Amino acid sequence: MAWTWRFEKSDGTEVQPAMQPEEFTTQGDAESWIGEFWKDLLEGGADQVVLSEDGTKIYGPMSLHANEG
Repeated sequence: MAWTWRFEKSDGTEVQPAMQPEEFTTQGDAESWIGEFWKDLLEGGADQVVLSEDGTKIYGPMSLHANEG
């Protein structure tokens, strides 16, 4: 199994992330990575992410912006 992130602008357009992760072997590893690097990804131009397992969308888009308001 391979867990991967897709990095997007707020309109769903794919962007290259500021840091390119490897494929993850577990969902927990993928989520831990995004938890550690979301600020860098946001500063690098990504607004949201989508998590997939072996090409199947699991969830997302999930905003990288802090809750506003």
